[in-house]
Amino acid sequence: MAKQLLGKEVTAALNEKIKVRAAGLQEKGITPTLGIIRVGENGSDISYEKGATKRCETLGVSYVKFLLPEDVSETELLEVVDKVNKDDTIHGVLLFRPLPKHLNQTLIENALDPAKDVDCMTDGSMAGVFTGKQIGFPPCTAQACMEILDHYGIDCTGKKAVVVGRSLVVGKPAAMMLIKKNATVTICHTRTENMPSVVREADIIIVAAGRAGVVDDTYLRAGQTVIDVGINVNEEGKLCGDVDFARAEPIVDAITPVPGGVGSVTTSVLVGHVVEAAARKTTI
Repeated sequence: MAKQLLGKEVTAALNEKIKVRAAGLQEKGITPTLGIIRVGENGSDISYEKGATKRCETLGVSYVKFLLPEDVSETELLEVVDKVNKDDTIHGVLLFRPLPKHLNQTLIENALDPAKDVDCMTDGSMAGVFTGKQIGFPPCTAQACMEILDHYGIDCTGKKAVVVGRSLVVGKPAAMMLIKKNATVTICHTRTENMPSVVREADIIIVAAGRAGVVDDTYLRAGQTVIDVGINVNEEGKLCGDVDFARAEPIVDAITPVPGGVGSVTTSVLVGHVVEAAARKTTI
């Protein structure tokens, strides 16, 4: 049976570090603050917002909300982004996406100051991930994968790693972050030939395919560590990952469950990025 890499353990350790760091900034008269920009009343956005604000409250981070109607104009939204860019009391910004179709999402994302981009919305932040420079912040979900590996002492140096999925939200950034940890990385996608044999060669697997149970026992062997980023709803209405957990867990050495794995770490990573943004501001 595989060791389950539980997100709650990672989150607890992260939260303690964030709380101490936020308190240190408070002593210097700086209150780390998250600006939340939400357009419309999307249920999943509201749910994530509640989790983020609750985590902020428990860790000593403040927040301010900018709630806009679904039919907000592009000009009005850009004015809000400009306002948070210029507000020195706001250190990080969470802009909920996707935006309504009448808005130019790429334009609006890139209007945000990369220094306040705590979830890698801007091209500047993405450039930071790919170049290794301190520009903005990596995507919270990709960073959560790295935090799990670090917490459980999984050394990536010299290991073969496979990332299943090539999105800019998880796949490509996660691959770059694994390279930074000295892994040798392969990215698999829908056009990869004989994908099970490629994945079987890996020591570390991050699965962000967006399809329930796409990775099963035919992809796996003993000795592997599997990080499952997927969040899907199966035919029984239960949450499940992109990995067939029941078939994977008896084979591999370690695996994240869904729910209770990567997703539970992401919110703490977001709040940690806000605190880091505030700390960087003090050194300018």
